[in-house]
Amino acid sequence: MGVFVFLPLVLPLTAWPIARLAEQHLHPRTATRLLTGVAGVMAWCSTVCLGLVMVVGTAQLPGNPLPDGWSDPEVREAVPYDEVVGRAAIPALVAVVVLCARVLWRHGKVRRQVHRALAGLPGASGVAVLPDDTPYAYAVPGRARGGRVVATTGLLGRLASAERRALFAHERAHLSARHHRFLLVTQLAAAANPFLLPLRTAVSYTTERWADEEAARVVGDRRTVARAIGRAALVTRAAPLPATAGFAVPGPVPRRVAALLGPAPAARGRPSLFTAVGLAAWTAAAGTVVSAMSSANSAVTMVLILHAATPL
Repeated sequence: MGVFVFLPLVLPLTAWPIARLAEQHLHPRTATRLLTGVAGVMAWCSTVCLGLVMVVGTAQLPGNPLPDGWSDPEVREAVPYDEVVGRAAIPALVAVVVLCARVLWRHGKVRRQVHRALAGLPGASGVAVLPDDTPYAYAVPGRARGGRVVATTGLLGRLASAERRALFAHERAHLSARHHRFLLVTQLAAAANPFLLPLRTAVSYTTERWADEEAARVVGDRRTVARAIGRAALVTRAAPLPATAGFAVPGPVPRRVAALLGPAPAARGRPSLFTAVGLAAWTAAAGTVVSAMSSANSAVTMVLILHAATPL
């Protein structure tokens, strides 16, 4: 395997340029899908390679349950600096498993808490209006009716009629496009490999921009949506229960408003290689392909080596 087993661990660095440029130059829908795909593949590849290195490290520990042949020199030679790297991979992989399990546990816990809090509340067309003076709104994904949009009277009372339409259109866009899935994938990816943190941050922004553009399309007035976002951001407080997406979640609200005050982004196809965003996109794509090939090659090689070293 040689150094190829380490490549997927650092190749996420090739996606950093597109994580920033995609926010500015790609349609939010395209940017969200591209960044989520890159993050998911790279996280999986790095985890696979970390697991392969961990096997070599575990085989060196006294009293381990693995076959004795797995600690032979021929196996250890497959990983450079096997004594140090192999043993370091053990706590590293444990940390990845714990962090990913924590993300999934928190995601499930929040979903359950929100659904319990909304149980029994009336909600025509998937909308629940809470009699609460605290201004907030969020989307709750679910199987029934595709999820629910929750808003308080405290927020709705501060918005004009057209701005309320923008709010509901924004939240419905989160539900219809299943933005919580993109967010969950990038959260897991960042937990598996810290080099993917910029992609998680970028996707949290592009999903909001995606919902903004859908709201602008439904309302038919970009300025109304921009005004609604700005007004909601000034008065909105954190919801009692965290949710997957909100109309004025903490973040770069001024950038969202500025984008809505400009022309609608063009839904272009593949960016040209001769532009900054095109070069960054193709670099990230190349890094993803190399990561996948390296992890696949390392996995096949390790399986063959371990098979040969396993006594019949």
